[in-house]
Amino acid sequence: MKVKEAIFQWYQENGRHDLPWRQTSDAYKIYLSEIMLQQTQVKTVLERFYFPFLERFPTLQSVAEAPLDDVLKMWEGLGYYTRAKNLHHTAMTCKGILPSSSEELGGLKGIGKSTAHAICAFAYHEPLPILDANVKRVLCRYFAISVKNEKVLWEKAWKLLHVSHPYEHNQAMMDIGARVCTPKNPQCDACPLSLTCKGKSAPQHYPKPLQKVKVPTKKRFALVCEREGKLGLIQRKEKLLHGLWGFVQSDEMTEGVMLGQVCHTYSHFKLVLDVIQTPLHVSVDGWFNSEEIAHLALSTVDKKIKECIEKATIRSTPIKEAIEEG
Repeated sequence: MKVKEAIFQWYQENGRHDLPWRQTSDAYKIYLSEIMLQQTQVKTVLERFYFPFLERFPTLQSVAEAPLDDVLKMWEGLGYYTRAKNLHHTAMTCKGILPSSSEELGGLKGIGKSTAHAICAFAYHEPLPILDANVKRVLCRYFAISVKNEKVLWEKAWKLLHVSHPYEHNQAMMDIGARVCTPKNPQCDACPLSLTCKGKSAPQHYPKPLQKVKVPTKKRFALVCEREGKLGLIQRKEKLLHGLWGFVQSDEMTEGVMLGQVCHTYSHFKLVLDVIQTPLHVSVDGWFNSEEIAHLALSTVDKKIKECIEKATIRSTPIKEAIEEG
């Protein structure tokens, strides 16, 4: 059996057909799943975010008509918030109607070549390959490619594509990468590509493993400002959490009272924050009580800070003295 037919047959028997975005031809729902699944596990998207988001925003038009704050609120906890911003920008740019060509899709913010191909292959069954992280690994092993090269991988993806069944082929390649040709302990005997796989004898060599880099730790201070029972927050402008509300952070220790400490690990660094209630004037964008904060989009780390504030027993010892004593 040729490898393309073997991949197709494997998907018929072993594919994850029950995933909701595989039971629709709605380009928006497929697009949403593709964006959510970037940097996020299927289980997390499926159990916590996909359905609530669609309930609030059933169409791309509804995303276009909503304020960015509302979209960010529904994205809260999913992380990589640039995805939500790009989704909102794209919805407004195309006025709630996604174009149907991969070239036009690829020109929209946050939609790369692979995502554009995925939307067209899954919604319209166009004969286009995709190239997500799992597929790249499968291709590297099958063709014994040590170093990932986008141009080479696209050439190999086109070569392996089953043009008569692009939907099943691409879904199969993703599933094989996620469940069979895994980063560790690949199950080569269960893989439909195994008979002609050039990297089968040493799958861990393809692609060549990257050297592990120690994640640096950043130490900062979260400043808690209170006025008439309300907390002062800022709306972030930096790239990582742009558009989200949160507490002021500082690299320098300031006068105040230590409420506790929170930690949060991002993809490239670990953040450790001493939470300080300060009497000093701090510039904020607004003052909010607990009920009002509940309606704002906060990052996970700012939710941790809020929980720390709520649990803290306010001490009268100035922060500098507390640190010296501890």
